[in-house]
Amino acid sequence: MITGPTDPVGVEDDIPPVDWHGVPLDCTTCGTRSELIRCERGHACVQDRYAKRIDRFFRWNPQVSNDYLAHPYFEVRAIACRQADVFRLQPLIDDEDETVRLSVAVRLPLAQAVRLRSDPHREVRIRVAMRLEGRELLAMASDDDYYVRKLVARRLPEALVPRMLDDREWEVRLEAVKRVGMPALLRMCDDREIAVRREVVARLPVAQLYRMAHDPAWEVRWEVAQRAGRDLARLMAHGDEEVEVREEALARLKTLDQQTGAQHE
Repeated sequence: MITGPTDPVGVEDDIPPVDWHGVPLDCTTCGTRSELIRCERGHACVQDRYAKRIDRFFRWNPQVSNDYLAHPYFEVRAIACRQADVFRLQPLIDDEDETVRLSVAVRLPLAQAVRLRSDPHREVRIRVAMRLEGRELLAMASDDDYYVRKLVARRLPEALVPRMLDDREWEVRLEAVKRVGMPALLRMCDDREIAVRREVVARLPVAQLYRMAHDPAWEVRWEVAQRAGRDLARLMAHGDEEVEVREEALARLKTLDQQTGAQHE
């Protein structure tokens, strides 16, 4: 057994070293002891229940990771996955613990990771959604978890993003609106969520802003006033019912006048 830290001692070293059953560790009875293994009680130990110590053990001894993929303690299996040979990980797709499956989802080739799209735990599906591409990712567009769908809307190829515009959660629709172009963007002018409509205003061509100039929410009209062309800004400066919108429209007119003046200098 080779001992001696190569990592700085941290706060976790004040935590008593016990195994995953809560029994104090006894290095004299450890079956892991070997002249080829580097470990240190309370700092780097595969028998410890504390994840940082287990992780340090496998960083010191990556060559033994394959040997611990069937360990009864889930933390050991999950951390061993980070260093183990990729071709040994496929059986762990069906591991009983989501922490292990999460580690597997990070490392498996996409052709195998796709099997975790329907994992019962959202964190696993989130990690899968961060890796899949194209139509493999589109298959997750109806996931039960809104954040998974939000990632789908963020990462889909642009041509497929319009499929997310009808999502039931406004945050997902907002993510889609940030990426779609015309004419799909026009579909969202009447979205029920103010935040979505404000983003629509931010992305519409200036010539199309008149569609939003009479939006029921003053916050949306305020966004319109910020980008309006001269004619629309003039109408809003004198006709909008909210003083904040009128003031913003007047400020927009002043900016447009300054730009015109600068062009003629």
